[in-house]
Amino acid sequence: MPYVNVQITKGATKSQKAEIVKGITNSLVRVLGKKPEHTHIVIQEIEEQDWGFAGLLTDEWKKQQSA
Repeated sequence: MPYVNVQITKGATKSQKAEIVKGITNSLVRVLGKKPEHTHIVIQEIEEQDWGFAGLLTDEWKKQQSA
């Protein structure tokens, strides 16, 4: 029973999340022969201020990139 935990920053639409779930499930079926009905995928959305990147919180990093 595959269990996949996907962590992303907040902002993905329901449609985008559905596409992620479908794509990961299809990959597990194709590559490992896993059954879709036994595959569990959890998407956790993290606030940008709670995610670090390049030594900065992601919201601060994005501000620097747009400046």
